[in-house]
Amino acid sequence: MKANRMKLFTGNANPCLAKEIGAYLDISLAKASVSHFSDGEISVEINESVRGVDVFVVQPTCTPGNENLMELLIIMDAFRRASAGRINAVIPYFGYGRQDRKSRARDPITAKLVSNLIVEAGADRVVTVDLHATQIQGFFDIPVDHLPAVATLAEHIKGKKLGNDAVVVSPDVGGVTRARDLAARLGAPLAIIDKRRPAPNVSEVMNVIGDIEGKSVILIDDIIDTAGTVCNAAEVMLANGAREAFACCTHPVFSGPALERLANAPFKEIIVTNTIPLLKERRLPNVTVLSIAPLIGEALLRIHEDLSVSKLFED
Repeated sequence: MKANRMKLFTGNANPCLAKEIGAYLDISLAKASVSHFSDGEISVEINESVRGVDVFVVQPTCTPGNENLMELLIIMDAFRRASAGRINAVIPYFGYGRQDRKSRARDPITAKLVSNLIVEAGADRVVTVDLHATQIQGFFDIPVDHLPAVATLAEHIKGKKLGNDAVVVSPDVGGVTRARDLAARLGAPLAIIDKRRPAPNVSEVMNVIGDIEGKSVILIDDIIDTAGTVCNAAEVMLANGAREAFACCTHPVFSGPALERLANAPFKEIIVTNTIPLLKERRLPNVTVLSIAPLIGEALLRIHEDLSVSKLFED
């Protein structure tokens, strides 16, 4: 690897993940500081040369989303003005990704707006994990490497040796592709929950499509936000004869009443990744956090060396 021509930076959103990625690549984080002026404006200092360098900045736009997004934009602007060779925005969690279409009259499409801002700030490429809607890739006019985390989740679940008792469940029709991928990797059947969502962050479970009686059900989604969907789904699974319930997701947003709901839900284990930092005081005893760093690190290495990223996902 041409380590001297590749530099890894981080904002304040998830420096622990950035350090893990650096450890995987066997490089130290490059020197930069992101702080605030006395009036609250963001101050960025790049403390080493990036001229002609392949720079990667790790910055999920998780809570506080506006602050972390502005950090990312300002860091990339600093790279561009310092003549960086190529600017790669590594956004493990893409905030505003759920605002990807107009649901009602006069709605904004904020995911497209954020995509435009990232490109305008100077990004030459975006690397992200499990976008809420895959069509967001088309919102960018630059290359986007979209990394699915399902393989990371599947390896952990395989270790539980659930065998023929496992059933993968999609909490809604929109997540069937993700659930089918996990089911294929586990050699397990698939079930689907048909639900209606009367209002944002409110879900009402309707019907279960598939055989779950006496099974270990594995609910999978890209995001657990307020946790209403997965908790309602778990209750319905057990009421319909499931033996036990697991939940897994890529992005543990855990906002609002999520922790209380998850603490009271009948999950044997809740499996998430570290695309978003989950503080120890917010980790329930049955929450397992898997590192996404090897997946991202390998993708960054391939991007830097102009190799195929899609080869990572070929069985």
